Amino acid sequence: MSLSERKEKILRAVIDSYVDSCQPVSSADIQANYLSALSTATIRNELAALEDMGYLDQPHTSAGRIPTASAYKLYVERLMPRRELSSSELEIVSKYFDEKISEIDDVLRSTAKVISEITNLTGVACFTNVGEAIIGNIRIVKITSTLALVIIVTDIGVLKDATVTVPSDVPEEYFAKASAFITASFGGHRIEEVRNPERLICEIKDEFRDLFDTILEVLRGYLDDSSENIVLEGSSKLLKQPEYSNVGKAREMFEMLESKEKLVPAISSKGDLGLTINISNDGEDGSPECAIVTANLTTHGVNIGKAGVIGPIRMDYSKIVSVLDYISKTIEDLPVAKKFDKDN
Repeated sequence: MSLSERKEKILRAVIDSYVDSCQPVSSADIQANYLSALSTATIRNELAALEDMGYLDQPHTSAGRIPTASAYKLYVERLMPRRELSSSELEIVSKYFDEKISEIDDVLRSTAKVISEITNLTGVACFTNVGEAIIGNIRIVKITSTLALVIIVTDIGVLKDATVTVPSDVPEEYFAKASAFITASFGGHRIEEVRNPERLICEIKDEFRDLFDTILEVLRGYLDDSSENIVLEGSSKLLKQPEYSNVGKAREMFEMLESKEKLVPAISSKGDLGLTINISNDGEDGSPECAIVTANLTTHGVNIGKAGVIGPIRMDYSKIVSVLDYISKTIEDLPVAKKFDKDN
């Protein structure tokens, strides 16, 4: 059912007031602070209608109303004002994203940190569909007499570096030969295909066996446990929210954050226009009462994952959407995720 302009204004006022105060909103509150031209009787009637439509709830008969999950979703889609980030918020983004970022893992961690710092909630970032990433080249670089660095370059950027122990008497040309052999074996294939390397290569040369196994371990790590691809920052900030002053609710939230596998379905789900809002009311589906808002992350046209915010249902969605939008645009142009060059 569509809402009249007046109902939309009243619903927006309820949400804005509740986000600020975390207190049920009355008709008198709305008249005094938002819509002085309307009588309290008119506002009360509209509040009752909005409650019947499923957008408001009344915790107690004598109390004001609070928004429901449906109200917040409608607010994000149609009612909330669009805002620009402040100069101080823009400086925070610049602080975390610079040319020093060299790996996709660094992008995810910086993204989660900057989101948490600006929103004062828990920031989250993760890979999605990492198995679809295409391997470009694999470089093995000697860094000490007995240690080599493995760099895996894909079409979504550089994956986590790994180190491998090598004999001290290995000549320099060994590393170039190993890089060429392993790149020839894996290059051009999706990470998912590498799970079964025997399909890609008939024989692994003994001299490259340790390097080969190390690279397989790194790649399979991205596939075997999707929760390992999730980065969380600022979990303790949730304790500042009045919703989690209750010890039981706080414990439920931290248990969910510690068991990252419970976050995977909510974070990985798809939403319209790249924005997803998952709201859990009163422990639905075994989850604590919370909201998870995420947006797609793309770099040079390649989707690398999602990032967002975890917090109480009562959160400043206007600010959060603006933060996610700006960070998504910033990441799009990062040099870390430029297409790989097979000749490098």
